[in-house]
Formats: sequence, C-alpha cells, structure tokens
Amino acid sequence: MTRAFVAAIVAGAALFSPASHAESLGCLIQPYQEAEVGAQVVGILDRVMVERGDMVKKGQALAQLNAEVERAALAAARLRANATAELQAAASNHDFAQKKKIRTQDLYRQNFVSQQVRDQADTEADVAEMRLRQAREQARHAKQELALAQAQLDQRTIRSPLAGVVVERYLHEGERVEEKPVVKVATIDPLRVEVIVPSIHFNRILPGTVASVQPEMAGTRAVDAKVVVVDRVIDAASNSFRVRLELPNRDGQLPP
Repeated sequence: MTRAFVAAIVAGAALFSPASHAESLGCLIQPYQEAEVGAQVVGILDRVMVERGDMVKKGQALAQLNAEVERAALAAARLRANATAELQAAASNHDFAQKKKIRTQDLYRQNFVSQQVRDQADTEADVAEMRLRQAREQARHAKQELALAQAQLDQRTIRSPLAGVVVERYLHEGERVEEKPVVKVATIDPLRVEVIVPSIHFNRILPGTVASVQPEMAGTRAVDAKVVVVDRVIDAASNSFRVRLELPNRDGQLPP
C-alpha cells in the first residue's frame, strides 16, 4: 500500500477543487483486487511459470501440477470417443433390417411369405433399432467421458482469475499443493484509494465526483481519481466515514 493525500473541499459536493479552502486527507492506495491463487485439487507442482513482479493476464497459466495420470485417461477417453466402428455397424445393420422388413411386408401382402416370416422380419428390425440406439448412447457416453477427462486435466493447470501483477510466490516445483496458495496476484489498473473522511463532510461527497490524489513519493504528481463508494454509516469511535476512489494506472507507474 502507498500512502497519499486527497485534496477534499470542506463545503460543496465535489471532492476536488482548486479553491483555497480545500483540505488534504490522508489515504491509502491499494490494489483494486487481490487473489491468492491455489489449485482446485491436491497434487505435486510440476512447474511454476511466473515469478514475483511478472504481469499476467486473466486466464493465463501460472503453474502446472503433475498430470501424467490425467493425460493418460484423456488419451484413452479420446480413443473411445473417436471409435465409430460399432456405431457404423449398428447403423448398417439397422438399414438392412428396415429394408428387409419392407420387402417382407410387400411379399406378405402378395401371399408369397407366411405370417411367421413377416413377424421375424419385424422383430429383426426392432432389434436392429434398439442396437442402433444403444450404440448412439454409448457414443454419447464416450463423449461425456472425454469431456470429463479433459476437465480433470484442466484442473491440474492453475490459472490467474484476474489481470495484474504477481505479488508473491509461495511454492516451488516439487512441493505438494493442498490448501496453501501457490501465488498471489493483484490488479493494479485501476487502483483503489481508501479515504477516512470526518463526519462533518457527510452527504457532501457523492459517487462520481473527482478528487486529486497526491502520493507520498518523490517525483510523483497529483492525479485525479473518481469516487465510487461512499459509506452511509458513520463510525462512532472515530466520528468519520470511509470513501473509496478509483484511480486509473494504465502505465503502472503508481505502486499500490
């Protein structure tokens, strides 16, 4: 967190004004969002792809757990899902049985075959229909198993839930991952500015207004931030309320 000052006006709805009666309030510049990222499953770290200070995108792979078993299961599931011989055989048998059924019905109407022969053709067609349905169900089941195997493999890859910078790396290759996070990621564009405001300014600060934020760092200039949250409850102990501002930081020059 970086300490800073916010120029706030004593009277009026705006937080920022060049007027001489503006006052400075202490504040903290913090990451907009932080996340300690761990794995969904227990495993051994195969590799960590990032180091502290690296910029990452949302969804980017941060670390990989050992996944030999899951890769083997995925390969087997893919073979089953891509196997079409049984379905093709069932479809061919179904077509043949349907054609035989139609021919037998025509012959029966012409009194060339008996009722028993017609019934046998009907039964064979029904059996072929059921086998085709079974083969299709097995094919759908194989595809579901493939999707499950892919999902289980994907769980072995730890991805960033947000875009930002790697703040901390907790574990290294070969370590066991259970409940402890692997890395910590923080969003630094935009930044979050927390201000404690005396109760005398209550109802004078509104969301959407602008304040000038001056970080306590050499060589930094004041920047404008927009009010996004104003607490509606006053803290009795300090006789103050909190205000949150959103501070753009596209070039990443302001550290939280």
